[in-house]
Amino acid sequence: MTTLSLFAAAAANAPTRLDPLELFLDADIVVQLVMAGLILASIWVWMIIVSFSLRIGGMERKSRGYEEDFFETSDHDTVLSKRSQKEVPSARVAAKGLREWKMSTKDAPVDRDAARQRIAAAMESQVAFEADELAARLNFLATTGSVAPFVGLFGTVWGIMNSFFQIGAQESSSLAVVAPGISEALFATAIGLFAAIPAVIAYNRFSQRVNRYEASLQRFADRFHAGLSRELDKV
Repeated sequence: MTTLSLFAAAAANAPTRLDPLELFLDADIVVQLVMAGLILASIWVWMIIVSFSLRIGGMERKSRGYEEDFFETSDHDTVLSKRSQKEVPSARVAAKGLREWKMSTKDAPVDRDAARQRIAAAMESQVAFEADELAARLNFLATTGSVAPFVGLFGTVWGIMNSFFQIGAQESSSLAVVAPGISEALFATAIGLFAAIPAVIAYNRFSQRVNRYEASLQRFADRFHAGLSRELDKV
């Protein structure tokens, strides 16, 4: 059989496309562990993306509905009792302000300036708490977006080192010797990017939504504080 015939036979037996499952199964155990970790991280990232989208969307809708009801009546205690404070962040902010207002006005004489400052501080603290609690769910996205490419790169480096080891063991530098190891190594980098890119995009997007939601809560707190300040003038 001629050399040309050997090349033709090899080309006929060569795979026509990449098989991710085969690349994973043929990889070194270290590279397999890296790939498995990155795949699990990617699955968790998408779970966070879906759950956080639903959560913040629901919170925004509930807060808008609550704030509309809240400012349509002067009996804020009634509105607070109608809705669960555990479900609506705006309700928790309003409850903090109203509680501080009652504590500051129960004893005469009332120090109006000090009361205004305490009410504002109480609601601002609750707004910051609500934003921090919401943003804490994004820490995994930030970590994955930063670390996943380097974890994939570690798998790539290990796979390339294994390819060089095969070159020395078989005393051959042909593509048939080094190509499988390099393909597996680069596949680890691809999985790392597959996990990192959605995480970075989602983190940036959700961070903007958290900031916007925090600003919305702060506007609600400022508006309620203005109303309580007017009530203090009557005390």
